Amino acid sequence: MSFDGAFTHAMVGELSRQLVGGRVSKINQPYNNEVILTVRANRKSLPLLLSANPTFARIQITDIPYVNPVTPTKFTMMMRKYLSGAILTGVSQTANDRVVHLDFTSRNELGDQVTLRLIIEIMARHSNVILIDLASSTILDTIKHVGSDQNRYRTLLPGGHYINPPAQDLINPFETAAAQAVVELVRDYPNEDVLAQELRHTYQGLGQDTALGLAKALHQTGEPVANFTAFFKRFDQPEPVLVTNDKGKTGFNAFPYGQEHVTSKSFDSLSAMLDFYYQDRAERDRVQQQGSTLIHVVRNELKKNRTKLKKLQSTLKSADDADEYRVKGELLTTYLAQVTRGMTSITLPNFYNDEKPLKIALSNQISPSQNAQKYFKKYNKLKASVSYVNDQMAKTNAEIDYLDNISSQIELAAPKDLADIKAELQQGGYLRDHEHNQRSGKKKRRQVSKPEIFTASDGTTIEVGKNNLQNEKLTLHSAAKTDIWLHVKNMPGSHVIIHDAAPSDQTLLEAATIAAYYSKARQSSSVPVDYVQVKKIRKPNGTKPGYVIYEGQKTLFVTPDREFVEKLSNH
Repeated sequence: MSFDGAFTHAMVGELSRQLVGGRVSKINQPYNNEVILTVRANRKSLPLLLSANPTFARIQITDIPYVNPVTPTKFTMMMRKYLSGAILTGVSQTANDRVVHLDFTSRNELGDQVTLRLIIEIMARHSNVILIDLASSTILDTIKHVGSDQNRYRTLLPGGHYINPPAQDLINPFETAAAQAVVELVRDYPNEDVLAQELRHTYQGLGQDTALGLAKALHQTGEPVANFTAFFKRFDQPEPVLVTNDKGKTGFNAFPYGQEHVTSKSFDSLSAMLDFYYQDRAERDRVQQQGSTLIHVVRNELKKNRTKLKKLQSTLKSADDADEYRVKGELLTTYLAQVTRGMTSITLPNFYNDEKPLKIALSNQISPSQNAQKYFKKYNKLKASVSYVNDQMAKTNAEIDYLDNISSQIELAAPKDLADIKAELQQGGYLRDHEHNQRSGKKKRRQVSKPEIFTASDGTTIEVGKNNLQNEKLTLHSAAKTDIWLHVKNMPGSHVIIHDAAPSDQTLLEAATIAAYYSKARQSSSVPVDYVQVKKIRKPNGTKPGYVIYEGQKTLFVTPDREFVEKLSNH
């Protein structure tokens, strides 16, 4: 389902129970359209995510780690100015719309108490996070500025007057008298699918799944009004569940709607469910946004090298004809007396092919001897090119493999991993490095970020490099020679190190599963993973970052499992 009005109602209830009365301790904006308020409530620090992402707009408590930009945004600074230390006094919803109000009390520069409202509007590409002075409805700032050129009716700019989104002429299903309208609807529309559509045209904030779930509930035994009331009461005591239908499509519900032909997974809270549901989707979206330049550079380099490889293959194919030129040159030399100047062709018996006649083209502008030498020159040129072309093909294939590896790393990266990949592309000359010391003209030496750390079920530490710079540092510098190194076989993936000279079979399987998960084979089953002691790993001179060779390895076959890997994570 979508984050519709009914789901918003359930989320508002969950957030009210967990956060009201808490104090804002931190405010960060790790991504362009997302802000995180850390609220200290009930002796816990709870990160509240407000996302105005066009695709994944939502409000929830999140446990997914994030990395803040080096320099806070203007919106972050404005939020910190007004909300640092503020007390959250209430969480509410506008009717059954996807608009949530977070009300705060704080102190201004003079020490006077002020009331502020942080509004999140969950409206696809029009989603926004807006801070207003509640007494005057003056907009203090917004995460997205909306001028009159974008929306004549409703501008959202600092200093402007906040206007609520246009009201819908529909019934709020959570109002006391809302259930009365269903009696006629159930009578007039006996088909569940048709009834669901009519319910959406009558009641506010119903997504398609919610409307279908309600239609199904209304057709159960009992009075429609009672069934309607019971259905919406369940949003006040949610039982979060992910459902996957028989077509493989996954959605989330505040509680099971009684769908047929689905598999489901339950969660303790709506926020935990959304973390699970959105983690990969939101991470991919963030990587696509923040890594767009890297993706563009790698794609262009791949395209250039694949084009070059095709040309080299064509040249090599031409070289296959070299022997034909040699034969023609030798035939002309042998039967030179039969060739006269001015001829454009001659047919001679080919003693290399049972004396079969072979037609040889000639230039009428040069002598018979020069024609023969011309064929020998072509032969020698093509033969000389073979060695060069083979060398260039090997280098080009290595470059394509390297760029494929970088592409896979971007695809599997978290936003925090992009800095290392960017640095590597700069070091390799693929991307211009604008970060240099203006005085000395020398580039700043940056620290490679730390690998991901996991703990095996027996307590053994496992480290995972998420990019080539991390891989190289981990394998060649950090790991002990007796540690165990793992890597998915014959495809791009992370270097994985078990910090133990003799790990248990279980730890080996767990580390291999991690290696398979952090590889291009993430969506595959029965993935081969090689493992060997670090002392048997070698890096050839002049090779790209992260490239190593090894021998004496053994191989395990595992199936990547996200939930299993997350259980071992130290996040």
